[in-house]
Amino acid sequence: AENYFLPMYEYLHRKLLKRRYLMADETPIQVLKEEGRRPQSKSYVWLVRTGDDGEIPIILYNYTPTRAGSNAAAFLAGADPGYYLMVDGYKGYNKVPEAQRCCCWAHIRRYWLRAIPKGHEKDYTHPAVQGFLYCNKLFEYERSYHEKGLSLKEIYHRRLKDQKPVIEAFLSWLDQQHPESGDRLIKAVNYSNGCRPFMMNYLKDSACSLSNNLSENSIRPLVVGRKNWLFCDTPAGADASMKVYSMIETAKANELDSHKYLSFLLEHRPSAEMSDEELEQFAPWSELAKETCK
Repeated sequence: AENYFLPMYEYLHRKLLKRRYLMADETPIQVLKEEGRRPQSKSYVWLVRTGDDGEIPIILYNYTPTRAGSNAAAFLAGADPGYYLMVDGYKGYNKVPEAQRCCCWAHIRRYWLRAIPKGHEKDYTHPAVQGFLYCNKLFEYERSYHEKGLSLKEIYHRRLKDQKPVIEAFLSWLDQQHPESGDRLIKAVNYSNGCRPFMMNYLKDSACSLSNNLSENSIRPLVVGRKNWLFCDTPAGADASMKVYSMIETAKANELDSHKYLSFLLEHRPSAEMSDEELEQFAPWSELAKETCK
């Protein structure tokens, strides 16, 4: 991984930081032999990927010992200021000041859905049902745009016409919600209020997504794999694993056979001495990679 995957990983990282639409998520893993930490301590993998903008997909994983937001900031350092970053409500992402942060409306909707008491799904007087319906209305609009095949320019104008009033109404309604009981209802209100500063950022650019579902889908292979391999032995092993995961998932996202692409990289052995122009020949979207690894 260090000799033959790291140069390509670092090249993909440089390409990633030039993109305008990024998405991120994080999940815990266990690493047994971290200096100064108990084997049971939680370590983390950060997933950062390109957005749903129709451009070449890049999916990278990064291991860190902690969940500190400074880890996300360090990985994204060097990105052009003003790029869009779609994430959930984790406050650690506040450490990434150069980004225009977009909140995930699927996460907000999920909190309201969980707060609906069993048997009250059609009780439209219940605040959890009302909160869920506000969120769901945004997804209904979004789905209708794609079904109609609207262009990005058309989506931009339709979002302002259709969705902005829904968010404004939701925020006015949210101001009136002060539940004194119901843990899940209180959590839904608090989570939604925590996302307030970022709720409308996706309206600025129609290539921004409404949810972080792409990131959740990209982190799922690692979450499923973790149930089988359980832990990493050392930080070096965790780091190497993330490099391999990055090669595999970026290859898959570019419609390559991931096993063939790993073999392809080992045969051509990209190195740190190569220029970006040379490394581009072995990227998952290159013509050579497509011919060899489809």
